[in-house]
Amino acid sequence: MKIFSKEQIYEGDKLTVERQKVSSTDLMERAGAQLFNWMHVRLQGAQVPIHIFCGIGNNGGDGLVLARHLILDGYNVKTYVVNCSDKRSKDFLINYDRIKNVTKEWPTLLSCKEDFPEINAQDIIVDAIFGIGLNRPVDTWVKDLFVHFRKSKAFTLSIDVPSGLDTDKVPQDEDAVVWASYTLSFVTPKLVFFLPETVKYTVQWEVLDIGLDVNFLSETATEVELIGKHEVLPVYKPRDKFSHKGQFGHSLIIGGSYGKIGAVTLAGRGALAAGAGLVSVYVPKCGYMPLQSSFPEAMVITDADEEKITNISFEMKPTVIGFGVGVGTDAKTIKAFEDFLKKNKTPLVIDADGINILTKKKTLLKLLPEQTILTPHPKELERLVGKWTDDFDKLEKVKAISKKHNLIIVIKGANTITVSQDKLYVNSTGNPGLATAGSGDVLTGVITGLISQGYNPLDASVFGVYLHGKSADIAVEDFGYQSLIASHVIDYLGEAYKDLFKQPEQPQVAEEPVDEKKK
Repeated sequence: MKIFSKEQIYEGDKLTVERQKVSSTDLMERAGAQLFNWMHVRLQGAQVPIHIFCGIGNNGGDGLVLARHLILDGYNVKTYVVNCSDKRSKDFLINYDRIKNVTKEWPTLLSCKEDFPEINAQDIIVDAIFGIGLNRPVDTWVKDLFVHFRKSKAFTLSIDVPSGLDTDKVPQDEDAVVWASYTLSFVTPKLVFFLPETVKYTVQWEVLDIGLDVNFLSETATEVELIGKHEVLPVYKPRDKFSHKGQFGHSLIIGGSYGKIGAVTLAGRGALAAGAGLVSVYVPKCGYMPLQSSFPEAMVITDADEEKITNISFEMKPTVIGFGVGVGTDAKTIKAFEDFLKKNKTPLVIDADGINILTKKKTLLKLLPEQTILTPHPKELERLVGKWTDDFDKLEKVKAISKKHNLIIVIKGANTITVSQDKLYVNSTGNPGLATAGSGDVLTGVITGLISQGYNPLDASVFGVYLHGKSADIAVEDFGYQSLIASHVIDYLGEAYKDLFKQPEQPQVAEEPVDEKKK
């Protein structure tokens, strides 16, 4: 799913008005009607008090349309205008007049803290105050209103984005933002719904289709995409009946040190479960017996050193190499990695201590093959790109290093983001159960195994992150968040593949009751 910027949404609105020959007021009516439909399906006429707070711009106009529809359908609605400016948008004023025609109780004007209504925890708040158009600091009394919402503990529904939340900035003051229970976002989710520092401002979100021009939606390229099943299905490479292991490549995992051979085992098993035809592992001598006994499918190559990798030398010709899991940062290991990079032309996936080595000696970045994949966790990423001021600054720093060295960087997190040049791919799968030792090693193996089968590095990264998260989502149903371990993610990768082709269950429709009197 494309994630449009606010500038693109404005352009889409404008083109829709021109191409469909409708007015901006008609477009607002569509939006308000969709909001009403969403609420009506869930409330079914329930008489819970609904407090709709409208700004004086187009977001407020959407709120007024919603209020009018709810009033006409008999809901218990209180409407308020948050009078934060002397300027009113044209469409707001039109809908302000329209709501006066359906109720004797005109919207209440709020201008200061003393005007705030009483809101109970069982009520519903609809936040239609600012939307994506806010371009100035929130007034103190409006900030107090947002705090009033939170203190009420009422269910809070925001329209488009929680008011006070910029689509491209992290708020400096968390009290100057509405904390929404749910956000109904027009056309597209917003990037801020997925970033660690801003995800807290909406617990859940959903996209509403308001009928923007289809050509605009299909032809406009975006810098950000949300990755789900429909986005990865076209990437999937099915297998022919007469396939054999030689067609799916040879993955080599290089890593491990004394006490950390398990990381290599997990990565190697991840590569094999992702579909690699062959998997070899290159480890210190201490890893030979553990791997031969716990991972019989792998071929094992050992370094001359008993406890660490000191020289990377092999006769085989791997399709792809995953480097770094459990490898350590001993001086001899760093030297071995540098010597290896100087002669290597094979595609690379680098994780964990492999990234730490790169940060200790950043000149090595110049030796990486184009489209090398790095999979850092937050602390490793900080060592790589430096400290950032906020999540948007972090993304800019990652894009810069991606462009400079032609790298693909997988920023691991609740919504893992794959960065390639200026493009961001936000993953939709995964859960807190992945916050466990070894899950990153498995991801390294999965991505390595996909490249082994012929996926290009970007597709392998995006698809691998999706599969890894989906496997965890399926496994957590059996194990729960606390008891999910990295091996479970490997064990359920097959289920994640099968899920790609599962059709959603159709809801059962109850039969109409027979009226015995009419028989």
